Amino acid sequence: MPDQADPDAALMLRVKRGDRAAFAELVGKYQQPLFNFVYRTLRDETESEDVAQNTFLQVWKSRARYERTAKFTTWLFTIARNLCLNEIRRRSRHPAESIEEAHAEHDDQPRQQYEDRTHIAAPEKLLHGELAGKIEEALAELPENQRTAILLCRQDDLSYEEIAEILECSLSATKSLIHRGRETLKEKLKPYLQTGEWDA
Repeated sequence: MPDQADPDAALMLRVKRGDRAAFAELVGKYQQPLFNFVYRTLRDETESEDVAQNTFLQVWKSRARYERTAKFTTWLFTIARNLCLNEIRRRSRHPAESIEEAHAEHDDQPRQQYEDRTHIAAPEKLLHGELAGKIEEALAELPENQRTAILLCRQDDLSYEEIAEILECSLSATKSLIHRGRETLKEKLKPYLQTGEWDA
């Protein structure tokens, strides 16, 4: 049973009653984390914006069926992951619109909006940008379940149990996915990573 003090669930119960201000508050809080998650899954800016918007649209459309049986974030990221999987399946049916081609279309566009927004000293910017790019590349090469587990693990308020619920697999399988994903990332990033960012 979720924590009855969960403020997001309380907001969603207001949304269930048609409270648009509560919905706007949830969108404002989660639009950037949600977009980051979707973008790192799909690797295409336009599609990621569409999927993120559709996620919130589904939240609004499904508001009457919402039950406080899990944290709001668990429900939100479950919807987002399902929409991402639908998009990946659509791509597989239309191979001409490959991830690589879609990715290449946006190679000349700045990517800093997808990175953690921290202040970096000027001499470190180039190295940070290179590391961020290598992390994104390594994430993109992970199997879908491992990549999703890693990305969800980096959402501060999601527990392993909640990630398992989103992935629809057991707790032990979820821990294994996260462990294998981290080990793969550390191996790929060994020449670049000195921060311990992906350590358990």
